[in-house]
Amino acid sequence: MNKYKEKTRVLIEALPYIQRFQGSTIVVKYGGNAMIEESLKASFARDIVLMKVVGMNPIVVHGGGPQIGDFLSRLNISTKFVDGMRVTDSETMDIVQMVLGGLVNKEIVSLINNAGGRAVGITGKDGDFIRAKRLSLKHESPELKEPEIIDIGHVGEVTDVNPVVVDALIENQFIPVIAPIGVGEDGESLNINADFVAGAVASRLKAEKLILLTNTPGILDGSGKTVTGLSHVDAQKLIEGGVVDGGMVPKVSCALEAIENSVASAHIIDGRVPHATLLEVFTDGGVGTLIS
Repeated sequence: MNKYKEKTRVLIEALPYIQRFQGSTIVVKYGGNAMIEESLKASFARDIVLMKVVGMNPIVVHGGGPQIGDFLSRLNISTKFVDGMRVTDSETMDIVQMVLGGLVNKEIVSLINNAGGRAVGITGKDGDFIRAKRLSLKHESPELKEPEIIDIGHVGEVTDVNPVVVDALIENQFIPVIAPIGVGEDGESLNINADFVAGAVASRLKAEKLILLTNTPGILDGSGKTVTGLSHVDAQKLIEGGVVDGGMVPKVSCALEAIENSVASAHIIDGRVPHATLLEVFTDGGVGTLIS
């Protein structure tokens, strides 16, 4: 009898969230272990399909750094990183497009379609969806009078998002799956950090939620415990105080920028938990940190 009560409780707990977010756009950045482990891949796809079936409009933006690295290794192409960003020459950019826009993107599309959804894969080049410019890094040191400008090649940052293609897909009940490749002024392809693409898309579409899947339990406080909820101000203080550091800084910064651009809430969640996206959207507790 207790198992039936538990199932009923879960369904009843989900009901107000289904009602509240019906018709809402939810942008999910898919990455980390959830893209590697087979069981997590399957659970993620089912989560996205369920969200669509109950009337939400999920949009998936994916990364693919490990897959790119693996492919480059197999081709004996060396990779250099500067401040955590892959230096991307023309040869490497060809591989990035093939892996992100082809292998990875179409695998996710197939997973969602096999789970009963209707997904369509695109890159930022389709319909000039994501406009971008080259990203240059500044390196400062005491012996230099002026900061050194480092060119990292075909790496970009978003300058504009044209939502026409995504709007058309959503209107026809498709689930967009977006590879983070933008198009520069002269038509060149640019590799863009998937977190920031997800944030830019969420901002442009005035999404209800931006959800970032990570390999951590969420944002941790000074004692290593997960912070379940943060205001914009408190999250900024954690960055300034050095509590949030390393690879979590760009994720939190991306979340804060989205909130500043009318996204109602941002979630940094543990993608290692099966059905993490579902738990974050449909339950009271969630599986990470909510920033609002």
